Amino acid sequence: MNAKQSRIAVVTGAGSGIGRAVAVELLRAGWSVALAGRRPETLEETAALVPEAASLAVRTDVARPEDVAALFAAARDAFGRVDLLFNNAGTSGPRGVPVEELSYDAWRHVVDTNLNGAFLCAQAAYREMKEQDPQGGRIINNGSISAHTPRPHSAAYTATKHALTGLTKSLSLDGRPYRIAVGQIDIGNAATDMTARMQTGTLQANGQLAPEPVMDVADVARTVRHMAELPLEANVQFATVLATVMPYVGRG
Repeated sequence: MNAKQSRIAVVTGAGSGIGRAVAVELLRAGWSVALAGRRPETLEETAALVPEAASLAVRTDVARPEDVAALFAAARDAFGRVDLLFNNAGTSGPRGVPVEELSYDAWRHVVDTNLNGAFLCAQAAYREMKEQDPQGGRIINNGSISAHTPRPHSAAYTATKHALTGLTKSLSLDGRPYRIAVGQIDIGNAATDMTARMQTGTLQANGQLAPEPVMDVADVARTVRHMAELPLEANVQFATVLATVMPYVGRG
């Protein structure tokens, strides 16, 4: 399929984990994808998984406004428009650090990446989608189970994910006149490098360490693709996808 005729996506954090899985799912489904991340070599690895598809690797730190502007300019120049932003880049910050010991620099890094970065990318996508012809597009924010219920010692991560829910709602409202649909996927225990420790034991609300089940990250990717391929007249506002028996409902 000609890149100019296919649907165009921007996926942040595309060099690993959920971002890579979603990018590969979209590429295999015929989307053209701008792959964004801080490490060019991992973006190229993602692209190489579907070599026949149209992709573009763009080194991007989502916390830097100039990087985000360059990312969307590159996507527009290469593919002509932006139909989808999967706003996925994020960091959990330092693990197991009590709030009284959390440094301001660590707090700020999580906020800059998870919240400010998500805002900058959504703002850039919004501008593209509002002005392009045909008008409109879709933004899917990667929330988290922690957008609803925290884990111990996760103040920075949980605060940003709660804030992301508010950003999703606000963008969804503001996008209505311009055919910009905005939704959020909240993910629990997808099997990636970030969640490997959960299978051996992670801190629970009662202070104990316990292993937790994980699910195939491909199931998350298929859910994102389903959300992405709906007509703009329909929107999944919030979706929760989690390992069936993970301690979420009734956590703590």
